[in-house]
Amino acid sequence: MTPRRRRIAVLAAGAVAMSTVTGCGAAAGWGGGGGGGGSHTINVLMVNNPQMIDLQKLTDKYFTKKTGIKVNYTVLPEDDLRDKASQEFSAQAGQYDVATLSNFEIPIYAKSGWVAPMNSYLAKDPGFDQQDILPSMRAALSVKGQVYGEPFYGESSFLMYRKDVLAAKGIKMPAKPTWQQVADIAAKVDKRKGMRGICLRGQPGWGQVFAPLTTVVNTFGGTWFTKDWQAKVNAPEFKKATNFYVNLVRKHGESGAAQAGFTECLNDLTQGSVAMWYDATSAAGSLEADGSPVKGKIGYAPAPVVKTKTSGWLYSWAWSIESASSKKSDAWKFISWASGKGYAKQAASKFGWSQVPSGFRRSLYADPHYLKVASSFATPTLNAIKTADPNNPGVQPRPVPGIQFVDIPEFTNLGTEVSQDISSAIAGKMSVDSALNKGQQRAEDVASDYRRRAGK
Repeated sequence: MTPRRRRIAVLAAGAVAMSTVTGCGAAAGWGGGGGGGGSHTINVLMVNNPQMIDLQKLTDKYFTKKTGIKVNYTVLPEDDLRDKASQEFSAQAGQYDVATLSNFEIPIYAKSGWVAPMNSYLAKDPGFDQQDILPSMRAALSVKGQVYGEPFYGESSFLMYRKDVLAAKGIKMPAKPTWQQVADIAAKVDKRKGMRGICLRGQPGWGQVFAPLTTVVNTFGGTWFTKDWQAKVNAPEFKKATNFYVNLVRKHGESGAAQAGFTECLNDLTQGSVAMWYDATSAAGSLEADGSPVKGKIGYAPAPVVKTKTSGWLYSWAWSIESASSKKSDAWKFISWASGKGYAKQAASKFGWSQVPSGFRRSLYADPHYLKVASSFATPTLNAIKTADPNNPGVQPRPVPGIQFVDIPEFTNLGTEVSQDISSAIAGKMSVDSALNKGQQRAEDVASDYRRRAGK
């Protein structure tokens, strides 16, 4: 059994996983119940994203010096982090007090009792100001009125485009573009001085190609599952959306599209290899950073639509407390600092305002220092996050929440397996219809299990 399949088995059954994890950082003296060798030491399991690494560098100065609480970090790449978290939280070993989880895992873990509710800590910490957290983020990290995660940053998705390139062709980006309008623009600007029309993820993975592609499926009228758990992966709407996406990237997309993910597309737009890119709002900070070749040249438009009013996704890396932790109070103090209203100013003093965690606090979008560097993308980002609706992302009811994913444990395996065939279709190795017919069989296996549980 692969590590990914083990993780799914753990999440679905609540059993103990035996995941294989590489690259784990070591911290001496760790003990049970969040150990760490001292009453004021906590252990934090964290993804290795750049802003998380920035946090690690600021911890001693701004957190430990003030509270006396030492933080031992284990920092892992995203896939390894997910494997390690599923192993740790399902076993409730108590080795970690806090972990970075996303709005995909947190509702699943909460329902299994693996993460601790935070409401009592919030009630005693009015300075944290939970109402300052954007409503869509609060909802995504809560279950039945209980808060189980606090965001470190949040994002939606939008369309990024070279204003100068479109202007040179006499093209004006619509205020609310449709996908057909985007395809038409991509065709017009394609191969201008060697530049391709658009970059779209093609790399296999449920969080790679299917992050943007599932939003396209939603707005074309498709869905992975109906409300009563009927699989619809090879339904006409799903096929139409996927064929559109694959044909667009094959005709006018980036070089090596079948292996291109977020990082590759960011590099392509930054270096002038593509004219447009549909992806995460969090990319804007890098595009507008000092030293970026395209700073000031990028326009930002809402996620393109077809049948829905909006189509942007919703995602957050957030802090959760392991239920088995014996140091929940200290864990909350760490979270209150890391996601608190004052952290942005601390991060900005060291790394600049364009690099601060964003997308989750109202107050940041009223801060003149942040708006000075984020004026071009702050409002589009905020609007995208505010309008994202995980409960109603398409044209029909869904069995569970999720915009760019289906919030069930099985989706990590299902989405990744289907994505591998979609990447093959982008590479010209198989047809979209063949890929989705295979995907339908996999999805039906998942759906039939849920119907059986529901007695249908």
